[in-house]
Amino acid sequence: MKRILSAVAAAALLFWAASAAAVQEAKIIKSHQDFGDYRVFYSVFNSEFIKPEIARNYQLIRGKDRAFVNVSVVKKDGSKGLPAEMSGTATNLMQQSRPLKFQEVRDGDAIYYLAPLRFDDEETLTFDVNVTLPDGRTENITFRRRLERD
Repeated sequence: MKRILSAVAAAALLFWAASAAAVQEAKIIKSHQDFGDYRVFYSVFNSEFIKPEIARNYQLIRGKDRAFVNVSVVKKDGSKGLPAEMSGTATNLMQQSRPLKFQEVRDGDAIYYLAPLRFDDEETLTFDVNVTLPDGRTENITFRRRLERD
């Protein structure tokens, strides 16, 4: 009987450890991908994080139901942002797709690309972005984010 209880306890402990590791793994949110000598950074953020004066300067629309997909390309050796071309889509869980129209933003040495996006509260979107790197290669990045109104 003791052996059975020990085996059950060991199995329960193993299951708990595996569950804890899976939860820890799920918390890691990838924000870049490497392609040869280039690193492509990507993120999605609520438009209200942008200060009103900056939004005016770049003609960006802010709102609780608006976000921006942000993509930038750098050399892995640490250089500043590089010019690239971007296109893509955002698709919800019902497979409704919206095009992403990226706008280049140059701020000093930094170059990044913003695509405005309207979203529903607690909406999960899959982003599929095609990036044409400075060397002419086109690479694809796919990532998923859940967006919430602040």
